[in-house]
Order: sequence, then C-alpha cells, then structure tokens
Amino acid sequence: MLNKNIFIFIPFICLASSSFASEMTAEHKKWLRNQFSVQHEKLIPIVAVADMFFACNKIRKTDSDNYQVADLITKVSKNDLAEKLSACLDGESPKSETALNFGLIGCFHEQLKELPEEDRKVKQKLVKQAILRLSKAERQKSLTQCVTDQAIGYLK
Repeated sequence: MLNKNIFIFIPFICLASSSFASEMTAEHKKWLRNQFSVQHEKLIPIVAVADMFFACNKIRKTDSDNYQVADLITKVSKNDLAEKLSACLDGESPKSETALNFGLIGCFHEQLKELPEEDRKVKQKLVKQAILRLSKAERQKSLTQCVTDQAIGYLK
C-alpha cells in the first residue's frame, strides 16, 4: 500500500525538475548523463553537501558569508565545504535527519529560485510541510532525486 504522504511531495519533484531544467529535454538530460556520468557521480555529493550547508547556514548562521548554492558548488573547495557543513551541524552527522532536512530545503530553494517570490514562498512552505509528513526513507529518496536533477544543471 502506498503512503498518501508521498503524493504531497511528488509534485515538487516534478516541479523542481521542470523549473530547474526547463530548457532541457529528456533526451538532452540522458545525453548529458551518458557523456558526463563520471563527473555527474562526483558532483552529486558536492551538490548535496552544498544544499545542506546552504540551508543550515540560513537557519543557524554559523558562517557570516551569505552564500548562494551555485557559489558553494562551483567556487568553494569540497574540503572547505565539508568543514563548513560540519561546523554548522555542530556534531551531528551529515547522514542525520537534520542534515537530510537541510538538504531538502536547500535543494528545493535552488530548484524554485526562478519562480516569482510569492509562488516560491508558497512552494517552500509546502516543501517544509511535506518534510514533516514524510518518512526518512521518503525524504532520502526525494533528496536523491532533487540533487541528481540539480547536478545535471551544472554539467551544461
């Protein structure tokens, strides 16, 4: 039996995929994956850590810089990024539920950034509500899909 809560979140995955990569066809995304699969696989953990740190820092304000996710991915070394996340999580594991939730918030922030402000706020509120309702496994699956789609955008 399917969990009804998963249907709350699935539209956000579709919305995120279409809004972030609206100019890319499915064939183009497949071509990118095939051409850049090694880079894509290496990029996915960096994107996930960037999303986690971005949201963590927005809430906990452990770093005085106001980073954008794209800058964290493209301009900050992966070691510095890992250290920043570790400091922000303050002893919690990057595999914790807290880090997972930060990752979802950060990823969907990035995915929804092109929407008009009012629409973005509504969607972000729905994302936060869905996070509260979904199991850890469902949230992990959603983060994996979101980060995978997000990373494709950096392969252009």
